Amino acid sequence: MGAQFDSEEVLRLPLMANLATLCAAGPRNAPVWFLWEDGALWMPGDAAGSSVRRLAADPRCAVEIVHYDNEAGILAHLGLRGTGSVEPACAARFRRLLAKYLGPDPATWNGWFVANVARIDGPDGRWIHLRPANVFTNNVPYFRTGPTLAWP
Repeated sequence: MGAQFDSEEVLRLPLMANLATLCAAGPRNAPVWFLWEDGALWMPGDAAGSSVRRLAADPRCAVEIVHYDNEAGILAHLGLRGTGSVEPACAARFRRLLAKYLGPDPATWNGWFVANVARIDGPDGRWIHLRPANVFTNNVPYFRTGPTLAWP
């Protein structure tokens, strides 16, 4: 079995999260960027987006984040479970998310991506918000290190 770790160590990294939601046809999974603020996970969405629609119908969800580096022997898994909500767009929060993934200087961000994909001030922007009911961690770097933890 793995060892626990401070979830903040993974939440501050620019990793992909997987958002699991439910619908009549069964569970669905979507990769998302995320921002951890004030004890909650914030993931960008769109008013017409499938994850947003599914959460509006059934707010139960789960998020999995994996910090993996094969060469370094890092395999840290973070799971968050709870009830999600869909919140209005917030341009300032979106800029903080983009700074996490694209770097702190907006002048270096890809202008095409910001204008056509991110659409910071777009009217259809939404936030998927999860204040987790439970969080679990599992640090299992043993595939490279043996019993010694490679991280953190």
